Amino acid sequence: MDGASDIEALKFNLSDLNENMLHTIMELVSDGIWDWNANTGFVYRNPGWYEMLGYAPHSLDNTVLTWENVMHPDDYPRVMALFDDYLSQRAPGYQAEYRCRTQDGRYIWIEDRGHVLARNADGSVARMVGAHRSIEDKKLLVEALERRNQSLEAIVEERTRELSRVNQQLQIQLEENRKLAETDALTSIANRHRLSKTLPQECDRAQRFRQPLSLIAMDIDDFKNINDHYGHALGDAALVQVVESVKRCVREGDLLARWGGDEFIMVLPNTSLADARTFAETIRHSLAGLPPVGDFQLTLSFGVVQRFDEEQQTGLLARADQALYRSKVAGKNVISG
Repeated sequence: MDGASDIEALKFNLSDLNENMLHTIMELVSDGIWDWNANTGFVYRNPGWYEMLGYAPHSLDNTVLTWENVMHPDDYPRVMALFDDYLSQRAPGYQAEYRCRTQDGRYIWIEDRGHVLARNADGSVARMVGAHRSIEDKKLLVEALERRNQSLEAIVEERTRELSRVNQQLQIQLEENRKLAETDALTSIANRHRLSKTLPQECDRAQRFRQPLSLIAMDIDDFKNINDHYGHALGDAALVQVVESVKRCVREGDLLARWGGDEFIMVLPNTSLADARTFAETIRHSLAGLPPVGDFQLTLSFGVVQRFDEEQQTGLLARADQALYRSKVAGKNVISG
């Protein structure tokens, strides 16, 4: 049974099956079947899906992030474009071939097909099922046939291995260069360039999966006075102290970036405004133990905002900056939003 046949079988009389029966059927199917409830964010994946990638059954989170995390980053934009076209009814169907990371770190090629079973009243997706199947053997066979048709196969293979070694070295160097290009030299956190790449992606993800996204804009109080009174060297040391304290509060998946000077932006995926304010309060309290710089206690002012529906990075950053400005006007060590 191929992936397309599995999907058609699941579609047949699906309205008469309850949730437990549907998942019981999916447990028996050998191909990798997935079932996405878009209204709750829950994604069920059958044992065949896990076996294909070498994981123990049901060992990963039942969310869309699991799918994103195993997908090869180079394939991600292309696959998301196909996926969004189908969800938005700009395309009649969804089918894609891409690479997925296995449990041992390798990447294998898979074919992915999906079908929307139900939509909400506003046209958004409510339920979608699909099938993943490995096409790694097919890809390897094609590669083998291509090599067999070439002359001087041994020389070609040796050159291929050499190119692979060079490519690995280049990839290592490229990764090091990328980190340098996206890292603030003084504080070792993300720089403005990294933020400008990450924030649009997070806005798109929040829109696609209907998840909250919040920002915290932060500014060191009296930083100019510290620089003026004690010099830039001591000012830089104070800035690093503040960043180290904030970094201890950062959760997995959050991004802390230096926006410029003594201003910082924290991106909080899947975080509501109320939770972001609580998080800002945690950061504020964490600074209380820092030693003063001369006559100045190291504190931060905060601007906290949550993304509006359809809002992109420019508007979100502008509102965070306005909230931060209100905090500065209200006094030091204040949270506004």
